Amino acid sequence: MTKPAAPDPTLLLDNQLCFMIYRLQRSITDRYRPILAEIGLTYPQYLVMLALWESRRLTVSQLGDRLSLDSGTLSPLLKRLETAAFIQRKRSTVDERLVEISLTARGRALRRQALAVPPAIGECFASSADEYWALRHQLSSLLERVETANAADQAG
Repeated sequence: MTKPAAPDPTLLLDNQLCFMIYRLQRSITDRYRPILAEIGLTYPQYLVMLALWESRRLTVSQLGDRLSLDSGTLSPLLKRLETAAFIQRKRSTVDERLVEISLTARGRALRRQALAVPPAIGECFASSADEYWALRHQLSSLLERVETANAADQAG
């Protein structure tokens, strides 16, 4: 029996940044799950609500752009949020092709409960505000580099 070749360290699973980011994303979502369950939201629904608390009213396409979600993913989320009476959807009076999403009174009131979410999550990311903002800056820079590389690949 021959001895297996020494593994190339560039192909070791634990050396892959993408694998670490994948595991991190799953762990973060797991961390959010019980906290968001207390206010009746899933993580993707929370993202929709964050965007609407910030903007008050968005079209479906604006919301999809803001969250980097396609309409096939966004539509079921919006339907569940509408069923829960957090949002309402209606055709634009200016352009019937557009569907506008806005908060209901219940959706606006949910914001008060959601104020407890960031501190509960933030404590596992950083031990200080300075550390949090430094990490956020690093992640933003990484995202920008990856998106720039993807755009260059698509253009070329």
